Amino acid sequence: MPQSTSAAIQQAADALYDAHENGQPTEPITGFLEDMDIEGAYAVQELNTSRWLAGGRRLVGRKIGLTAKAVQAQLGVDQPDYGMLFADMSIDEGAEIRKGSLLQPRVEAEIAFVLGSDLPEADTTTAEMLQAIEFALPAIEVVDSRVADWKIGIVDTVADNASSGVYVLGSKPVAMGDFDSLSCGMVMESGGEPISTGVGRACLGSPVSAAAWLARTMARIGRPLSAGDVILSGALGPMVGVNWGDVVEARISGLGTVTAVFGS
Repeated sequence: MPQSTSAAIQQAADALYDAHENGQPTEPITGFLEDMDIEGAYAVQELNTSRWLAGGRRLVGRKIGLTAKAVQAQLGVDQPDYGMLFADMSIDEGAEIRKGSLLQPRVEAEIAFVLGSDLPEADTTTAEMLQAIEFALPAIEVVDSRVADWKIGIVDTVADNASSGVYVLGSKPVAMGDFDSLSCGMVMESGGEPISTGVGRACLGSPVSAAAWLARTMARIGRPLSAGDVILSGALGPMVGVNWGDVVEARISGLGTVTAVFGS
């Protein structure tokens, strides 16, 4: 990799790291290297992942983003992206998300899978994924961007850990055979008013297929999924902005409800 490219990737990683640590957004990452591609963006993400792990954060799962075909088309890509889930990103249901802890939060309702076995192979099949999933939970992912005003493209979101913020999981595990991950309907409400609706197959056609894609990708990059890992499989409906003080509830048929409480 040319020195100029390596230096730009380091500079971009530093800007996102500082924005995360200091709560001040940065300019779009393309400002550091105009011709940076997705490979460079993942190099930025990996630099910060390694830095956070060295600093004591603990990896507990992964998230899948860009699972909607419309959003992929908007950003000019033909596949989803991924980001890391650290233990300090998990918010207990009922606990407040501290006001100001995120820069510009938005919410998505998703199906979360928790693995019961390792998935080390780069050719993991959907059947192997189904066998590896111990249970599913309803989830609210609170996405965030360290890039000012959400002025992002694919490079920005990938570099910024797939625009990860925090997440809330429901508290009643459901076995895969006890609900329909394709046909399950989702309604997300704030203040009793619907703000997003969707269905399981809106997530890349199948949340389980999306999870299998993730398993293969993680094995290829050297960070394979392990037993106990959480997978946020992707949004079932449109992402929606929220305000501090909001209480957001998502209901997914067959999985139950999950609530995210934003401090005021």
